[in-house]
Amino acid sequence: MGSAAGPATRRTAALLVTAALVGAATGCGTETGSGDGTGTGTGGKVTTITALDYYTDSTEHAQWGERLDACGRTAGVQVEHRSVPAPQLVPTVLRQASARTLPDLLMLDNPDVQRIAQTGALTPLEQYGIDTDGYTEGILAAGTHEDRLYGLAPAVNTVVLFYNKDMLDEAGVAVPRTWDELKKAAAELTRPGRYGLALDADPTFESSFQFLPFLWSNGGTETELDSPQAAQALQLWVDLLESGSMSKSVLTWNQADVHDRFAAGKAAMMVNGPWRIADLNKNKDLRWGMAPLPVRQEGQTLVTPLGGEMWTVPQTGSEARQEKAARVLACLNGPDNMLKVAGQYFTVPSRTTVAAEYAEQAPSMNALVDSVATARSRTGRLGARWPKAATGIYTAIQSALTGEETPEEALERAQRIATAGS
Repeated sequence: MGSAAGPATRRTAALLVTAALVGAATGCGTETGSGDGTGTGTGGKVTTITALDYYTDSTEHAQWGERLDACGRTAGVQVEHRSVPAPQLVPTVLRQASARTLPDLLMLDNPDVQRIAQTGALTPLEQYGIDTDGYTEGILAAGTHEDRLYGLAPAVNTVVLFYNKDMLDEAGVAVPRTWDELKKAAAELTRPGRYGLALDADPTFESSFQFLPFLWSNGGTETELDSPQAAQALQLWVDLLESGSMSKSVLTWNQADVHDRFAAGKAAMMVNGPWRIADLNKNKDLRWGMAPLPVRQEGQTLVTPLGGEMWTVPQTGSEARQEKAARVLACLNGPDNMLKVAGQYFTVPSRTTVAAEYAEQAPSMNALVDSVATARSRTGRLGARWPKAATGIYTAIQSALTGEETPEEALERAQRIATAGS
């Protein structure tokens, strides 16, 4: 569900899309496969539309199928729902754009929206009168390209601090709120066979995703990776590793690996997202909690990266089909669906009033709800150039944690990577 991971691994293929989509999107004036709902004509009433996503898990696919069917009925159409594996989604869209057979409704991981919107392959949503009141700035920014909104998410997620309640109670350690408290707690919780903290520092976008809260909350930005604030954030990770509070294996762990160590009792705390909750709940002997990630010092505002998927309306060449797809999209983003999606996947409704209602219904999710309220889009400042910055970040993490470079040196190189060719 949009983990960085979600967030990260799902985004890599999107780098392939831009050049080919430009030509394909501008040639979509022909109503190939659109018009009558059967894919064989260009006139008549639209009775069927198509939807594409990456929800291939059988349970998840069925749940989204039911939701699309219900929203299709409100729009007066049948929704033909197809899912492809996450790494194949953007290449599939690329092929469909080239063949002018884009789906009528398309789900995208939120960092991909701006990249594909810039090609002209998506339809701006404002022309359909879709209600956008009550969404946080970060959510709207994630779906916006050049001041036009192209995607909306029923629910979103971010990263938080998971902690083992029994381990903290046994050690007499409070849930950390600042970096100093985090270092102290991680050190006191470290035992033979157990580390105080686990996080993802591998050479992928997942580690960049996990680093952003430390960077952003300290006043650093992805546009100035060589700043003192960025170096302070990276130094924290170095300190945690060098003190022995984290395993050196974090350099190769992805978010699933981090979860496995925490679930097995080999880490007392972990940085991860709510997409791990379903698996954590299967372990009835594990008493765990969630808290907002610590900031460097009290008074700083926690800023985390926004995760989650957005629904978009591609340019298919058929205004009638696009109108129907937009009605389904609006239904998916209605308050009732937001609550259902959040409840099923342990995410947070995208509208603030619905999120507040959700927090009352599920108090254990308050840390996540609070973190999402100030979460920021990864593409909000750099747009389609975000992957270059993400590459620079995880390269710096690897270099600094292995001792190859100081945090300052590693981030100076990260800045060069991020701005290369710009």
